[in-house]
Amino acid sequence: MRTSDSPFIADWFIVSLRWLVLLGLIVSLSLGGQLLVLPNAVLVGLAGWNIVLTLLAGLNFRIARHREISLGVDLLAASLYFILAGGYASPAFWIIFLPLLSGSIYFEVWGALISACFMVVVQIVTTLLQTLAPLALLIMGASVFVTFLIAGAFGYLCMQLIQTIRLTRQSQSDALQKKQHVENDRLRAIYGLTSTLMATLNYQRVLESLLDLSLSVLNLEPDAPPDDRLICAVLLFSKAESLEVGSARRLTPADMRVVLRGQEGVIAQAIENDKPVLLKEVRRDPELTRFVTFMSCSEIYCFPLRSGFNAYGVLLFGHPEPNFFSAGRRELLDILGSQAVVAIQNARLYQDVVNERERMIEFQEEARKKLARDLHDGPTQSVSAIAMRVSIARSMLSKNPKAVSDELGRIEDLARRTTTEIRHMLFTLRPLVLESQGLAAALKSMAEKAKETYSQNVLIKVDEKILESIEMGKQGVIFYIVEEAVNNARKHAKAGHVWVNLQAMGEGLALLEIQDDGIGFDVEAVNRSYDQRGSLGLVNLHDRTELVNGVLDVQSVPGKGTRVQVFIPLTEEAADRLHHSTGKQ
Repeated sequence: MRTSDSPFIADWFIVSLRWLVLLGLIVSLSLGGQLLVLPNAVLVGLAGWNIVLTLLAGLNFRIARHREISLGVDLLAASLYFILAGGYASPAFWIIFLPLLSGSIYFEVWGALISACFMVVVQIVTTLLQTLAPLALLIMGASVFVTFLIAGAFGYLCMQLIQTIRLTRQSQSDALQKKQHVENDRLRAIYGLTSTLMATLNYQRVLESLLDLSLSVLNLEPDAPPDDRLICAVLLFSKAESLEVGSARRLTPADMRVVLRGQEGVIAQAIENDKPVLLKEVRRDPELTRFVTFMSCSEIYCFPLRSGFNAYGVLLFGHPEPNFFSAGRRELLDILGSQAVVAIQNARLYQDVVNERERMIEFQEEARKKLARDLHDGPTQSVSAIAMRVSIARSMLSKNPKAVSDELGRIEDLARRTTTEIRHMLFTLRPLVLESQGLAAALKSMAEKAKETYSQNVLIKVDEKILESIEMGKQGVIFYIVEEAVNNARKHAKAGHVWVNLQAMGEGLALLEIQDDGIGFDVEAVNRSYDQRGSLGLVNLHDRTELVNGVLDVQSVPGKGTRVQVFIPLTEEAADRLHHSTGKQ
């Protein structure tokens, strides 16, 4: 027994026509008053056989040699009934046409003619056995002629019908194959985009590849050129937290310079809800109306480029044709957008790694310069002074031997101070107490050395409980922030006292505050001319604050000292709240 995924249409035709023929035979027998005669048992058997075929057709099953057996049963039933019912004397004599239908549907013209020949033989034999009357022979001749005529007509019509069905099936198959071909091309294109996006870490190349593929996958025809009416753009957040055009297709030069805040309309809705939005009323959007090119569009599809708490920007697609962004096209754009988010995130992370590496190189270079400056300003000059005083003491041995003892005492004091300065420098380069005893002990040791070396008063106050939530790496960064701020207060502010306070501030936040009583400065003026200064104190504070994902706030007024505040998040949720509250994504 054979099965099929699609219905056997010919079987359904035969089953349906056989039921119609049986219904017509019952009507004919009822009108002729011969409904309850013995030959009608053949019709009952034929109806039972048709029930079996109906079930098989409904289940899309076929037995072996299904067509031949079905036609053979119709020939046998029609012949047997025609003979038992008395030939042309029966009201249901036209049952002889049933095999013609089966033969023409299953085997077209040849099946109809072979069935007709068989039934003609049955008619001739039955008539000759019953009578040789001229009228009976005349009826038989007419019946034979009509049988062949109907067989030819049925065969021709069924041949045309079957050819039409075959052409329809072929066209459907071709359409399905074409659709599958288009889908396969799109899948290959999407795979190609995914490979391209994941293979490159170049930010601009990711954006260009994304837009090029977006134009190609939206075509319904795989070989058709890109739709020149489709407008697309990638808007990315800049460091100033504004949306700028990163890459685009078919935007005017003026539109490429448009800068948005991303806080209104469809863009804000998409970013806030992290869901794509289809905009029908383009001219009512408060921000997109700034793009002249998008004003010719009937609808715009906005896809947010967001991953977790990080919003990178949006993808915008516009088209002048209404209902252009169908569900299928939107699904494709969603797939591309999701891949683009991953690629942009990878590119951003790679760029962050590159920037971090460059910043670490700058840190190392600055540390070397700082060490060189400190050595030049302190120990180097002290050693030179020691050498000069030793030379003086040597000349004094012959002229004034009694004064040599006092000079040697001054040389000894200078050597001790030089040793203290060198030890302080070594301590700030690598405070071993930080690794062994923690941040609080390291800060107190730094305060003691500042007092011993520079006579600078540094007062330390640390909440020991908050240190339990700060990992050792962050504690090291906090130490160097304090060390940089204290050095700035000593060198530039001429401060006599510095107060350092580390305490908890709200849920998941720590506040580091360094305040001095120095001469202060104009913060805005210093920031405006910082590129002309040789010192990098504020830059170092900013860079080290970023290492702990914190926020730096420097407050100072000339003549009133300086306050440096560093807000340090201890959890990812706290970091998100902190940066959002300061307008930083």
